[in-house]
Amino acid sequence: MLNIGGGRAVPARELVSGLARRAGFRGRLEERAAGSARSARVSWQCSDITAAHRDFVDVRDLVRAVALAVTAHGPLPPVLNIGGGRAVPARELVSGLARRAGFRGRLEGRAAGSARSARVSWQCSDITAADRALGRRPVHGLDDALDALWAATAGSGRVP
Repeated sequence: MLNIGGGRAVPARELVSGLARRAGFRGRLEERAAGSARSARVSWQCSDITAAHRDFVDVRDLVRAVALAVTAHGPLPPVLNIGGGRAVPARELVSGLARRAGFRGRLEGRAAGSARSARVSWQCSDITAADRALGRRPVHGLDDALDALWAATAGSGRVP
C-alpha cells in the first residue's frame, strides 16, 4: 500500500494501473517529488516489503542470459536461475526511484505488505549453474538498472 496524499492508502496494483492511465509512473513520482521540495513534511508510505531483501535483475542481464541459453551448444541443466546473485534490501529500490524523482520527503515503511511477501523476508537466487552453463555473470547492478529504467520512461507516460 502506498499513501499517495490526503491520507488515502492505495494498493500498489491500483496505483500502477491508475498512474499508467494518468501521468505515468515517472510523472507521479515527479509530482510527489515536487511536493516534497515544497514541504519537508511530505512522506511516502511504502509497504513493509521495504524491510525485505530481494534478488533484483536488470532486464538487460536477463535478455543476455536467455540469448545465451537459446544459442547454447549442447544440453543445459534442467533449471537455471537467472538473477542478480545477491539479496538487496527492497528499500534500496524504493529509495533509488525516489532519489531519481527528486523526492526529498520521508520514506516510511508502515503500510502492510502482502501476506506472501511477509513470509519471505530474504530471497536470493543461486546463479551458480547459470554462470557455469552459460558463462555469464550479471553485469548491471541495481543503480545501473534504475538509471536505465528512469531514462527509458522519460516523457513516455508509461510503466515499462
